[in-house]
Amino acid sequence: MNKTFKIYAVIFIIIMVILALLEVNKKEVTDWRKNFDVSQKSPFGLYVFDKEAKPLFKDKLQKIEQSPFEYYQKKKAPHNILVIESDLDTESWRKILNEVSKGSDAMLLMSRMPKDVSDSIGYYNEQISFEEQNVLKLTDKKYQNDFVKLDKFPSGRGFLFVKPNVEILGQTLEKNNSGKANFIKVKFGKGNIYVHSEPLFLTNYYLLKPGNVKYAQDVFSYLDDREVLWFSERNNQESQFFMRFILSNPALKYAWWILLGGLVLFIFFNAKRKQRIVPVIEPLKNTSVDFVKSIGNLYLQEGDFHDMMAKKAQYFLNKVRIDLLIDTQNLDEEFAKKLHLKTGKPMDMIREAINYIKKGQDPYASVMKEDLERMNRLLDEILK
Repeated sequence: MNKTFKIYAVIFIIIMVILALLEVNKKEVTDWRKNFDVSQKSPFGLYVFDKEAKPLFKDKLQKIEQSPFEYYQKKKAPHNILVIESDLDTESWRKILNEVSKGSDAMLLMSRMPKDVSDSIGYYNEQISFEEQNVLKLTDKKYQNDFVKLDKFPSGRGFLFVKPNVEILGQTLEKNNSGKANFIKVKFGKGNIYVHSEPLFLTNYYLLKPGNVKYAQDVFSYLDDREVLWFSERNNQESQFFMRFILSNPALKYAWWILLGGLVLFIFFNAKRKQRIVPVIEPLKNTSVDFVKSIGNLYLQEGDFHDMMAKKAQYFLNKVRIDLLIDTQNLDEEFAKKLHLKTGKPMDMIREAINYIKKGQDPYASVMKEDLERMNRLLDEILK
């Protein structure tokens, strides 16, 4: 186990411990999501309605965990159809319309209506407002004292336009807006279709408030006293996904996503191809300078300053011929002037350097160490 893996493992364990401590010490948080789930006791679940539905419909309620398309495979006597915030596909809606045309009644309590429903019934453009409070009230005078005040996340949905053959049974009343229809009825064949755009009044939060049950009873009183089929397949069918338990618990779900995120980061940062450490190869050392130094030290040890001056003079004149293109055959006044013009050095310096060059070329000249040093400085200065 390498060091990097150990570091990631320690970090992961620390994160898991922190999450566990947060989960143990966290306060109970109310889930205000609009789930409309019959198994949820959260404010916007349908747990209370599910328990009170049978008495409300005089024990004539039957919950169907299939879609209308799957359920209606054989003839059935006229009955009531109830749909609360469930997805209706086109084929299921056609089955419902077929049953309504033969004498059944359908009541849809849905905040978002499929286009097939609105086109069949005859209303358009669901209107939405953003008021913090509104009141649901029926238009029939005998129900004037029964209403529901929505003070938690009302959708404010209503029907902006309905056809003349559509009867308005209820409205949403708001402080700063005029009333708009939210409960309508339309005749279809031998039966009726009822549509309510605000199913919040059936949730736990509102049904448990005093007096609100009466409004729900008034809404369902429009249905005939007969068998009621409640199509609740979306809310009651248990998911067959193998991760359903983890994803159904918020704490486990967050831990799962953190685990996946950490795994992705681990793979990302370790995705580079690993290889052996490439050894550092030192470049070949330039020994020319060392060689020159060795030769220089040899000459110094021999003490042959005259020979060193001759070689330095020869090197200098060669550089002048190649770099400055000056003829060095005659080291006269003409040579000195050309060298002065090409290098820009003073004539006195150039004449002194020429004298030292001539001295180095003369095999009979007497040369001292100081002469070699002075000549070396002059020639180097000229060639700068």
